Amino acid sequence: MGDDVLLEALRYNRWANLHLLNVCAALTDQQLNLSSPGTYGSIAATFHHLVAAEERYLKRLVGFEPRISEGDAFPGIAALKEHAERTGAALIDAVGNFDPNDTATTREGWKVKKWVMMVQAIHHGNDHRTHICTILGQNDIGYGDMDVWAFADTEDGYVKC
Repeated sequence: MGDDVLLEALRYNRWANLHLLNVCAALTDQQLNLSSPGTYGSIAATFHHLVAAEERYLKRLVGFEPRISEGDAFPGIAALKEHAERTGAALIDAVGNFDPNDTATTREGWKVKKWVMMVQAIHHGNDHRTHICTILGQNDIGYGDMDVWAFADTEDGYVKC
């Protein structure tokens, strides 16, 4: 049952990334470079960071080979969407394919249990999607509903009483 809940959290993470990437696909280059105090950086830089980090988490969890790096030039929203589709599916597929109590090494050289890396992937996505939504909201750019309730609605997650 725990794996089922984790799978749904990861499915939400993938859905939310793709939802917001679809919103950002309609933005101009100028809008993609918008930022706001207290956020990671521009919309483009934040999404680039988010997706590259998911690849790094997967490398440490299951040996996934990263294809983008934050040091690379911004690849564009369409390319990030392809990466997010792949990393979202790979995070879901990783459930049950690693020992949560094994350790992985972070970029900073810390040893952490792999369950920490998986939970961090979910938290990291929420954190940076919030940054992007803050920037969009402060610039009067709508992004629709993307909370877990909206995800449940798209996935038949409601049960009528």
